[in-house]
Amino acid sequence: MKSFVLRPTFVSDLPFNIKNLTSKFILRIRKFFMIPLLKKIFSFFSFTLIFLGLFILAGWVLVFGIPVTTNLFFNSNAQITVSDSTLIADSFYKKTLLKANKEFKKLEATYSSLTPNQAYMVINTTKNHFFLYGKKKLISEGFCSSGSYIQLKSNDDREWIFKTPKGVRTVTGKTTAPVWRKPDWAFIEEGLPVPPPDHQSRFERGVLGDYAISLGDGYLIHGTLYKRQLGMPVTHGCVRLGDDDLEMVYKTLSIGSKVFIY
Repeated sequence: MKSFVLRPTFVSDLPFNIKNLTSKFILRIRKFFMIPLLKKIFSFFSFTLIFLGLFILAGWVLVFGIPVTTNLFFNSNAQITVSDSTLIADSFYKKTLLKANKEFKKLEATYSSLTPNQAYMVINTTKNHFFLYGKKKLISEGFCSSGSYIQLKSNDDREWIFKTPKGVRTVTGKTTAPVWRKPDWAFIEEGLPVPPPDHQSRFERGVLGDYAISLGDGYLIHGTLYKRQLGMPVTHGCVRLGDDDLEMVYKTLSIGSKVFIY
C-alpha cells in the first residue's frame, strides 16, 4: 500500500496570498484618491494663473491705456494706446477740462480770500493738535490740550462745562509771565470756599507758563505744568502748549491774528 503524508496548507501556497491582496488593495485606494486630488490641484493652479494674468493685464491697462491692436501680445512694437494727446483732441474732454480749471480757480480764489495774509493758528480739539501758519505756509505744529467737557455744579446751582469754544477767535492780548486769576469754579472744584473777588488767594503765579495769549471771554493760550497731558482734552477751556511751542506761537501771532478752532 501507498502511504500518504498530510501537511497543512500555508498562506504562501495560495495563488493570491494576503500580501498580494493587501498590495493591490492599497494601489486601488491610492488610485481612487490621488487622481481626483491631482485634478483638484491642477484646477487650482490653472485658475490661479488665469486670475494672475487677468490682474496683470488690468494693471497694464490702468497704467498704459487700452491697447487697440492685439500686436501687444506678439512682442510687436506696432501698438496703439489711448494717450493724453488722444484725449486732448476730443472736444468733450476739452470742455470738461476747461470747466474743471474754472472751478479750481474759483476755489483757489475763495481759499485765498478766506486765508489771512498775516500769521494765524489752527487748533484741532478732537486730536488736540495745533498748526501755526505764517505767510500762508505751515511753520510749526504740535500737540496741545483743550477742554475736557467735564461738567461742574455748585451748591448754589451754578454750572460750568469746561469746553474750548469752536469757531474763529481773534488775539486780543499778549502777556509775559502771566498771573492766573482763579475764577469761582477753581475753588468749588477743590472743595474750598469761594473768596472775595480781589482776595489774594485768587492770584497764582507760575502755572500758566512764560506767556499767555488772550482769545477773549477769558480764554487763553498758555503754558502748563502738566506736560505729560499734552495731546489730551484735560483743560477747563483754555488751550495749553509746551514751552517751546508756546514761545513760537507767542512770537509769531500778533494782536488781531486769527485762531481757527474746530
